[in-house]
Amino acid sequence: MRSVGAKLATENRRYRASYPTSGFTLLELMVVAVIVSILFVVAISKLMILQVDAERVTMETIAGNLRSAIGIKVAESVARQNLRALASLEGSNPMDRLAETPANYLGELDDPEVKTLEDGNWYFDKHSRTLVYLVRNGGFFEGGLSDPPRARFAIQLVYTDRNGNGRYDADIDTVEGLRLAKLEPYRWSK
Repeated sequence: MRSVGAKLATENRRYRASYPTSGFTLLELMVVAVIVSILFVVAISKLMILQVDAERVTMETIAGNLRSAIGIKVAESVARQNLRALASLEGSNPMDRLAETPANYLGELDDPEVKTLEDGNWYFDKHSRTLVYLVRNGGFFEGGLSDPPRARFAIQLVYTDRNGNGRYDADIDTVEGLRLAKLEPYRWSK
């Protein structure tokens, strides 16, 4: 005669045979959670890099378009043999040279409180006669002005300083063109 323990062991084997266990152990679940977390962190960091690259490319593309528009204005003046007229454009709003301003251009503002303006936008400061870009991803932007991070540009006259005094004299110096100049050096980091 079989003992009660043997009967229970036999019943337990039959039960396991009819209902196979196919679950995850706690260790397996933890390993999967760690792997998913690592993949999530990597994906988020890659997304952030893409956002910074998109902002950098957009900003530099607009600056490049402005440089091209200024170059066209210089070419017009050369064709008309009227380079001296370019002197009146120094310190003017570069956005006026574009056929269509970008959607993120706020317009001409008179000495605005920059902390109240939304990042990722351009504006022309009428007081300082500069075009300003407010950087959205400031943690990846070095140089320029800070608090908030921004890059400033201005149209500058290019001329031969014949008398060496460091400023343009219409009767003495020769105008060569215009340029969109960065007022402070900056760079984007990754």
